[in-house]
Formats: sequence, structure tokens, C-alpha cells
Amino acid sequence: MHCWKTINVKKQYGADRLFFISALIGAAVFTSYYMLLAIAYAEPLSDQNFMLFMIGMLAIYPVHKLLHLVPLFGSRKCLKISIRKQLKLCPTISLYIKEPVRKSRFMLSLVLPFSAINTTIVVLSIFWPAYSHYFAILLAYHSALCVTDLIYMRNLARSPRHALIEESDTGFEILVPQPMA
Repeated sequence: MHCWKTINVKKQYGADRLFFISALIGAAVFTSYYMLLAIAYAEPLSDQNFMLFMIGMLAIYPVHKLLHLVPLFGSRKCLKISIRKQLKLCPTISLYIKEPVRKSRFMLSLVLPFSAINTTIVVLSIFWPAYSHYFAILLAYHSALCVTDLIYMRNLARSPRHALIEESDTGFEILVPQPMA
């Protein structure tokens, strides 16, 4: 096996630029989705169940990280999970892959939280249009969380089909088998 490419989005884009891109995408998703819901439903908005909304806001991040793990359950030995506090306040959950994983499995791991959580939020907003403003905020927040995953997806989509993905100190390495001579 040899390394076809190494991807380190935080080094490539920088933490500030990633935060800015995430904030822009979150604002764009909120604005467009809220306007779409406001046009589709004339029902008055309700500010009841604010505590459920706050629980949803707090639950999205850990559920997002857990959904990253679901496609990788078959290879539990190669996963390492660490929880660190950032700014002495916010816990961050980091997932590390210690052994190479098939590209298709890794891409499924990247896209599963985006598709599952966003689909759930959209469906809930259709069933309860009185809380569409809450769902628009949740959708925007989660879409902003997914920016890094989507950037990795874009990079991996261009890689060879039968590649393996491995994490190293420098980022994710795309490994391809060497042809037999």
C-alpha cells in the first residue's frame, strides 16, 4: 500500500476559515429553510416547549458523533474515542481510526449523521409547523456542524474506488494498493 493523498482540512483551510464557512452555511440554511416553511405554512408559531428545543440543541452534537460510529461498528478495534474540554467549558468528542477502513465504509460514516439528523428535522418540521422556527435553527446548527464532514466527502469522492482510509497525525491518509510488478 502507498499513500495516494493526505487530507487535513483544518490545516488546509484553517480553524478560523472553517468556522466562518460553517457560520455562513448555518445562516444560509436557517434563512432559506425558515422562509420556505413560512411560505408553506400559515400556522402561527409557538414558543412553547422551549426546553425540548434546548435539549435538542444540546443533543445534536453527541448524536452526530454517535452516528459517525454506526457504520464503523464492525471494526470497533480500530476506533479510539476521546473526550476533551475546549475552553474549559465545552466537551468535544474526537474519533480516531487506528487501522485502515474501506473508503465506502468511511464515506458512509461521514454522510450518515448529515442525512439521518437533517431528514429527521425536516420531517418533524412538516409534522409540527408551529415549531418551524425551532426546527429551522436545529437544521442550521446541524448543517454547520457537518461542513467539515462534507469537505472530507468532497475530497474522498475524487479518490480511487478501492482505497483505504487511515488516520495519522497529519490527517486522513488515502491508501491504495500497489500494483503487482
